[in-house]
Amino acid sequence: MTCNETHMAMVLAVYGELPDDRMHLLRQHLEACTVCAEELEQLLALKTLADAHPVDEPEANLVARSRLRLEEALDRLPPKRWYDRAAEWLTRTAAGLQAAPVAASLLLLAGAGAGGLVGYQFAARHQANLVTARESDSVPAKAESASAFNGSATDENIVSVSQIVQIPRSRMIEVNYSALEPRQVRGSIENPQIRQLLMLAAQDAPNAAVRNNSVALLAAECRSGRGCAGTDAFGGNLREALMVALRYDRSAAVRAKALEGLQPYVSDDVEVRDALLEVLMNDADAQIRSAAIAMLAPVDADSSVRQVLSTVETEDDNPHIRDASRLVLQRVSEIQ
Repeated sequence: MTCNETHMAMVLAVYGELPDDRMHLLRQHLEACTVCAEELEQLLALKTLADAHPVDEPEANLVARSRLRLEEALDRLPPKRWYDRAAEWLTRTAAGLQAAPVAASLLLLAGAGAGGLVGYQFAARHQANLVTARESDSVPAKAESASAFNGSATDENIVSVSQIVQIPRSRMIEVNYSALEPRQVRGSIENPQIRQLLMLAAQDAPNAAVRNNSVALLAAECRSGRGCAGTDAFGGNLREALMVALRYDRSAAVRAKALEGLQPYVSDDVEVRDALLEVLMNDADAQIRSAAIAMLAPVDADSSVRQVLSTVETEDDNPHIRDASRLVLQRVSEIQ
């Protein structure tokens, strides 16, 4: 048995799948080859380490949600045009075409063109059917959404939030979301289920417009002082949801709305103050950093605030940000 043959044999032996006759040959080789013997020791150590940290199986709900999101993403992809399909096919079979006779190559090219045309027509019909099916599905969904909520909106069965609409001149919110099938719920913003969907959309919605709507509604609630002081009936916290959006959302508009919603709590909530300090140090948007400085000015007596402002005064790339930090620090010195 050579060293190359030994590599696979050692893996099978470690997991008890090597036949007895090959096990004898493997032992003979290991007695004569110190390199392979060391490799076997490493494999055994790796198996011991892997056994000590078994991999947990994903939850069924997580698998279902991931599969649905993948299917939704694939549905949003436009159908490939017939010449794109033909080009891919020719690329995969280039080696075979080079060795084929001229007549066979011509036949293959003709078949590729015909097949691509048929595929294009099929994809176009399939896309049209998807649009028709979605339009027809939306009709009964709207009819059923008058005021009843069908099913419990929990993190385990919600796939994604697709749309948030506030009813004009009212405090009623309409939320479209997917939970194995598209659903809709309508209710007052004081409704715990509506609030939970808004917080979920603020953190998880792939559409920036949906995140923007949800964060704007949550920020308005916090600015008004309604339900932003603690945990709601579903275990959610509006203030924490805004801090997460402020720290991690990719949209500067969403982060700005979250910042506005947190303004009433800068003086009393240390966690909110810390979130603003992180934004001042790390946010890429200069307007958001400038707004954070203005919100931190009333609490400039805090040593952490003064320390961060001192750092920003000397290290920020934007001269306006440096000047704003310097003005706040000068006022602190004058007061002291």
